[in-house]
Amino acid sequence: MNNQIRIGFGYDVHELADNRKLIIGGVEVEYSKGLSGHSDADVLLHAICDALLGALALGDIGKHFPNTDPRYKNIDSKILLEKTYSLVKDTGYILGNIDSTIVIQEPKMSLHISSMRKVIAETLSIGVEQISIKATTSEGLGFEGRKEGVSAYAIVLLNKKEN
Repeated sequence: MNNQIRIGFGYDVHELADNRKLIIGGVEVEYSKGLSGHSDADVLLHAICDALLGALALGDIGKHFPNTDPRYKNIDSKILLEKTYSLVKDTGYILGNIDSTIVIQEPKMSLHISSMRKVIAETLSIGVEQISIKATTSEGLGFEGRKEGVSAYAIVLLNKKEN
Protein backbone atom coordinates (compact mmCIF):
# COMPACT_ATOMS: atom_id res chain seq x y z
CA MET A 1 0.00 0.00 0.00
CA ASN A 2 1.37 3.37 -1.01
CA ASN A 3 0.93 5.93 1.77
CA GLN A 4 2.87 8.77 0.19
CA ILE A 5 -0.27 10.93 0.13
CA ARG A 6 -3.27 11.11 2.44
CA ILE A 7 -6.52 13.02 2.00
CA GLY A 8 -8.71 14.24 4.85
CA PHE A 9 -12.14 15.81 5.04
CA GLY A 10 -13.47 18.04 7.82
CA TYR A 11 -16.80 19.64 8.65
CA ASP A 12 -17.84 21.93 11.46
CA VAL A 13 -20.88 23.98 12.43
CA HIS A 14 -21.54 26.58 15.12
CA GLU A 15 -24.61 28.50 16.13
CA LEU A 16 -24.68 32.28 15.83
CA ALA A 17 -25.12 33.96 19.22
CA ASP A 18 -25.29 37.39 20.79
CA ASN A 19 -22.37 38.80 22.77
CA ARG A 20 -19.71 36.82 20.88
CA LYS A 21 -17.10 37.90 18.34
CA LEU A 22 -17.41 36.44 14.85
CA ILE A 23 -14.06 34.83 14.18
CA ILE A 24 -13.66 32.84 10.98
CA GLY A 25 -10.36 31.69 9.52
CA GLY A 26 -8.51 33.40 12.36
CA VAL A 27 -9.96 36.78 11.38
CA GLU A 28 -12.44 38.84 13.37
CA VAL A 29 -15.32 39.77 11.06
CA GLU A 30 -17.54 42.73 11.91
CA TYR A 31 -21.06 41.44 12.56
CA SER A 32 -23.83 41.78 15.14
CA LYS A 33 -23.39 38.16 16.32
CA GLY A 34 -20.59 35.69 16.80
CA LEU A 35 -20.27 31.93 16.92
CA SER A 36 -21.14 30.01 20.05
CA GLY A 37 -18.73 27.40 21.34
CA HIS A 38 -16.31 26.33 24.06
CA SER A 39 -13.34 27.86 22.21
CA ASP A 40 -13.53 30.94 20.00
CA ALA A 41 -15.75 28.73 17.78
CA ASP A 42 -13.79 29.37 14.58
CA VAL A 43 -15.79 27.09 12.32
CA LEU A 44 -13.28 27.18 9.44
CA LEU A 45 -10.20 26.39 11.53
CA HIS A 46 -12.10 23.58 13.27
CA ALA A 47 -13.02 22.03 9.92
CA ILE A 48 -9.37 22.24 8.81
CA CYS A 49 -8.25 20.60 12.08
CA ASP A 50 -10.69 17.74 11.52
CA ALA A 51 -9.51 17.32 7.93
CA LEU A 52 -5.86 17.14 9.06
CA LEU A 53 -6.67 14.63 11.79
CA GLY A 54 -8.93 12.60 9.52
CA ALA A 55 -6.28 12.24 6.83
CA LEU A 56 -4.17 10.22 9.27
CA ALA A 57 -7.02 8.54 11.21
CA LEU A 58 -6.07 10.46 14.36
CA GLY A 59 -9.64 11.06 15.49
CA ASP A 60 -11.28 14.46 15.57
CA ILE A 61 -10.90 17.85 17.21
CA GLY A 62 -13.12 16.82 20.14
CA LYS A 63 -10.83 13.91 20.96
CA HIS A 64 -7.73 16.10 21.12
CA PHE A 65 -9.29 19.30 22.51
CA PRO A 66 -12.46 18.29 24.39
CA ASN A 67 -15.01 20.93 25.27
CA THR A 68 -15.03 19.50 28.79
CA ASP A 69 -11.43 20.61 29.36
CA PRO A 70 -11.17 24.10 30.89
CA ARG A 71 -7.77 24.61 29.20
CA TYR A 72 -9.62 25.11 25.92
CA LYS A 73 -12.29 27.52 27.20
CA ASN A 74 -12.28 30.54 24.84
CA ILE A 75 -8.96 29.40 23.32
CA ASP A 76 -7.83 30.95 20.06
CA SER A 77 -8.44 28.28 17.42
CA LYS A 78 -5.15 29.19 15.72
CA ILE A 79 -3.50 27.49 18.71
CA LEU A 80 -5.60 24.38 18.10
CA LEU A 81 -4.62 24.45 14.43
CA GLU A 82 -0.92 24.75 15.32
CA LYS A 83 -1.16 21.83 17.76
CA THR A 84 -3.05 19.73 15.22
CA TYR A 85 -0.51 20.38 12.49
CA SER A 86 2.27 19.50 14.92
CA LEU A 87 0.64 16.08 15.39
CA VAL A 88 0.53 15.66 11.61
CA LYS A 89 4.20 16.57 11.18
CA ASP A 90 5.13 14.18 14.01
CA THR A 91 3.76 11.31 11.90
CA GLY A 92 6.04 12.27 9.00
CA TYR A 93 3.58 14.17 6.80
CA ILE A 94 3.43 17.75 5.57
CA LEU A 95 0.57 19.73 4.14
CA GLY A 96 0.20 19.82 0.38
CA ASN A 97 -2.88 22.02 0.21
CA ILE A 98 -6.20 22.96 1.80
CA ASP A 99 -9.46 23.53 -0.05
CA SER A 100 -12.31 24.88 2.05
CA THR A 101 -15.78 26.39 1.89
CA ILE A 102 -17.63 28.56 4.40
CA VAL A 103 -21.45 28.46 4.26
CA ILE A 104 -22.85 31.69 5.69
CA GLN A 105 -25.83 33.83 4.69
CA GLU A 106 -24.30 37.04 6.04
CA PRO A 107 -22.02 38.87 6.38
CA LYS A 108 -20.29 38.52 3.04
CA MET A 109 -16.88 36.88 3.31
CA SER A 110 -15.28 38.10 0.07
CA LEU A 111 -13.50 41.03 1.76
CA HIS A 112 -12.01 38.73 4.41
CA ILE A 113 -10.82 35.70 2.46
CA SER A 114 -7.41 37.12 1.60
CA SER A 115 -6.74 37.90 5.28
CA MET A 116 -7.94 34.42 6.30
CA ARG A 117 -5.58 32.77 3.83
CA LYS A 118 -2.69 34.85 5.14
CA VAL A 119 -3.46 34.07 8.80
CA ILE A 120 -3.74 30.33 8.11
CA ALA A 121 -0.54 30.33 6.06
CA GLU A 122 1.33 32.11 8.86
CA THR A 123 -0.14 29.79 11.51
CA LEU A 124 0.97 26.70 9.60
CA SER A 125 4.21 28.17 8.17
CA ILE A 126 3.13 27.32 4.62
CA GLY A 127 2.58 29.33 1.46
CA VAL A 128 -0.67 31.22 0.99
CA GLU A 129 -0.93 29.57 -2.45
CA GLN A 130 -1.53 26.26 -0.64
CA ILE A 131 -4.80 27.52 0.80
CA SER A 132 -8.12 27.91 -0.98
CA ILE A 133 -11.08 29.44 0.83
CA LYS A 134 -14.43 29.91 -0.82
CA ALA A 135 -17.67 31.20 0.65
CA THR A 136 -21.26 30.66 -0.33
CA THR A 137 -24.74 31.23 1.00
CA SER A 138 -27.33 28.49 1.26
CA GLU A 139 -29.76 30.58 -0.81
CA GLY A 140 -31.86 31.20 2.30
CA LEU A 141 -32.30 27.50 3.02
CA GLY A 142 -31.50 25.64 6.23
CA PHE A 143 -29.99 26.99 9.45
CA GLU A 144 -27.35 28.98 7.55
CA GLY A 145 -30.02 30.58 5.38
CA ARG A 146 -32.08 31.48 8.44
CA LYS A 147 -28.93 33.12 9.90
CA GLU A 148 -28.91 30.72 12.84
CA GLY A 149 -25.43 29.35 12.27
CA VAL A 150 -22.40 28.90 10.05
CA SER A 151 -20.82 25.75 8.65
CA ALA A 152 -17.49 25.04 7.00
CA TYR A 153 -16.01 22.20 4.98
CA ALA A 154 -12.34 21.47 4.37
CA ILE A 155 -10.29 18.96 2.43
CA VAL A 156 -6.54 18.57 2.88
CA LEU A 157 -3.85 16.75 0.98
CA LEU A 158 -0.88 15.52 3.02
CA ASN A 159 2.41 14.35 1.56
CA LYS A 160 4.89 12.01 3.20
CA LYS A 161 8.09 13.94 4.03
CA GLU A 162 11.08 12.86 2.00
CA ASN A 163 13.92 11.51 4.13
